[in-house]
Amino acid sequence: MSSNGSQKTEAKITLYWLEKSRAQRILWLLEELKLPYELKTYKRGEDRLAPPELREVHPLGKSPVISIETPATQKPMVIAESGLIVEYLIKYFGSWLAPKEFQDGKEGQAGGETEEWMRYRFFMHYAEGSLMPLLLITILVDGIKGSPVPFFIKPITGMIAGRIETMFLNRSFKTHFEFLESQIASSPNSGEFLCGKELTGADVLMSFPLEAGQSRAGLTADKYPKLCAYLDKIHERDAYKRAVQKIVDMEGSYNPNL
Repeated sequence: MSSNGSQKTEAKITLYWLEKSRAQRILWLLEELKLPYELKTYKRGEDRLAPPELREVHPLGKSPVISIETPATQKPMVIAESGLIVEYLIKYFGSWLAPKEFQDGKEGQAGGETEEWMRYRFFMHYAEGSLMPLLLITILVDGIKGSPVPFFIKPITGMIAGRIETMFLNRSFKTHFEFLESQIASSPNSGEFLCGKELTGADVLMSFPLEAGQSRAGLTADKYPKLCAYLDKIHERDAYKRAVQKIVDMEGSYNPNL
């Protein structure tokens, strides 16, 4: 049995899943890796925040969080932050979801990396560092628009929110979506994923902000056909469908919209 296969059977993984959160892509990854896991689900409060129970799992009280128990651990190891979770799971249970790092004959040399690997590392950081903050600002702006303020103040809050959208958000989303459209078009070896012909952890991380972009930021097929076709391809994967069905079975429905 391979080392990855051996570790799969020895690891006890628990995913602490929060509705309408980044946790869904971790559930998808676990299904993609065909790992056994336990799923614990949580609902947001009326304030749209995570419930206090999640603080019992990790001090920040956020999701996604996973815990892992293996023969090497004396107690469950708790891992937070989507990027770290994806990297950790791929390192120990799914090395095929990371591209080859170096070109043949250039191992260990600066500048000897493959295009696929450089893209992979870029998008692993870009998803949370560049794209997701814009979507969080969008949520805040929408909150300002719908805030329960006196009627004579509402035009002012509406004007402020509108200026943020027109002067910053709309322009920024256009820049990012055009960039991503071009990245799909220029995928290495005419691939259909961000880093080439095969799915990688970068695609897993990018799925959530792009889905949010469809519901909140004008990411439509008429403007960005390649990017939306890429998302459709992700949604058609068996592992992705299994992850959605898992939530439907446990919660009665699945709504990815923030």
